[in-house]
Amino acid sequence: MNAKSTKEAKTLPPARPVPESLARLRAAVEKAGAGGGPERVAAQKARGKLSARERVHYLLDEGTFQELDLLATTRATAFGLKDKDIPGDGVITGFGQINGREVCVYAQDFTVIGGSLGLAHAMKICKIMDLALQNRVPVIGLLDSGGARIQEGVDSLDGYAHIFRRNVLASGAVPQISVILGPCAGGAVYSPALTDFVFMVEGISNMFVTGPDVVKAATGEEVSAEHLGGAEAHAAKSGVCHFVAKSEPDCFRQVRELLSYLPQSRWEKPPRVANPDPIRRQVPLLEKMCELDPRRPYRIHHIVWQIADEHKFFEVQSAYAKNVVTGFCRMGGEVVGVVANNPAHLAGALDINASDKAARFIRFLNAFNIPILTLVDVPGYWPGVQQEHGGIIRHGAKILHAYAEATVPKITVILRKAYGGAYIAMSSKHMGADFNFALPSAEIAVMGPAGAVEILYSREIAACKSDDEKLALKAKLSADYAAKFASPYQTASTGSLDEVVEPAHLRAKIARALRFLKDKRTPGQSDNRGNIPL
Repeated sequence: MNAKSTKEAKTLPPARPVPESLARLRAAVEKAGAGGGPERVAAQKARGKLSARERVHYLLDEGTFQELDLLATTRATAFGLKDKDIPGDGVITGFGQINGREVCVYAQDFTVIGGSLGLAHAMKICKIMDLALQNRVPVIGLLDSGGARIQEGVDSLDGYAHIFRRNVLASGAVPQISVILGPCAGGAVYSPALTDFVFMVEGISNMFVTGPDVVKAATGEEVSAEHLGGAEAHAAKSGVCHFVAKSEPDCFRQVRELLSYLPQSRWEKPPRVANPDPIRRQVPLLEKMCELDPRRPYRIHHIVWQIADEHKFFEVQSAYAKNVVTGFCRMGGEVVGVVANNPAHLAGALDINASDKAARFIRFLNAFNIPILTLVDVPGYWPGVQQEHGGIIRHGAKILHAYAEATVPKITVILRKAYGGAYIAMSSKHMGADFNFALPSAEIAVMGPAGAVEILYSREIAACKSDDEKLALKAKLSADYAAKFASPYQTASTGSLDEVVEPAHLRAKIARALRFLKDKRTPGQSDNRGNIPL
């Protein structure tokens, strides 16, 4: 250092002392932001889990999070609570942006007395939910909690009640998303169940009303937490979980992708994006549908991928009730909700679980101004004693109710077969669909040709002298029945179909119909019945 620079250094003004009030604020903020402290954060990491603050920053656009109620804490003093350090009362709340759009978020902090929910904790969540509803933005909950804070007694249960009520008030008004990132037990599970979508992560997420120990004490069954209420159990068996991720970062990526298809609220339409995929792109692969045996299975996903913009489809509840496929795609840059029978599973028939899955998704689409595209290849409702005793009549009626009440644009395409009551249920013309199309090979009838001829021509078939003669007669009668009574042209002649379309032109037909229907309903002006769990 030369003499000149030394002289300049000596003349620099001394650092100004930090005012006591500012120093106190900074210390309080730093302490609250540290959560349960380094040891508990390290224990969280040892379980393969991120800290609550890391989760918020992974989820939101960088630098957009604005925290609220950082310094809030419990007023309870019993059972040693007055001597405990409970920063933020175990939950982080605030707002930020995802893909440049505002959202409200809360994240339970397991490092602070197990993320347990006390009254102050609950009221922080309620405040952010109220802000979301008042400002018409989605609300996302990151759940990682040991459950109700026993030390606060009934106050903690009242806290859950406050949250549940707000879940219902926001239902169908703003999108609600729950992300399970640890334990979620007892009464805590009902808030996620009231929201629109539930995400879980393999290996770290658990949901159950009663845990393994209680199950063993009550029933004698021995079961692990993962088997009882892990991601796979709720994604494939109970249907509580809509999306499963391999890791937390992957989970947050999926949440961000889901939100790209959703409007901010019922008072808006979903976001439109630039579409590089030509609307009039032909789909020659669909011509093979006309040659396909009606009894041969195939994955409906291949049809959706062919007609969607850039062949992209974001599936919802992919592991549950696989006989019906639900999800989002875009056509002409506009968001569309897809409900489709999947012949690769149970022949695409409607059963109890598929009816529930489809009905709730349809009601979500209707609540948030998203057009419904229904792809039909259905042999009927799934038969059996278990289905009848399980209430297939009651559950099957849900899909009828959902389609009939929906006032968003509805387009239906019959790809192959549509028989009986299931034809009616899958958004048929007189259930209120706006446009109904069919491929030339579609079969639409009260029942399949093979079953119909057994009833209509029972005497003629019984009179046959050999099995070969019976088979030949049945084949001829079935072909005649299909041509006369199951043909799409016969259905089109009554007005129950608007058009029998060229398979290669199906994408263009659907996109043109959606463009025509774009102003069918004004957002926010329809009846809002909420999105009750089904």
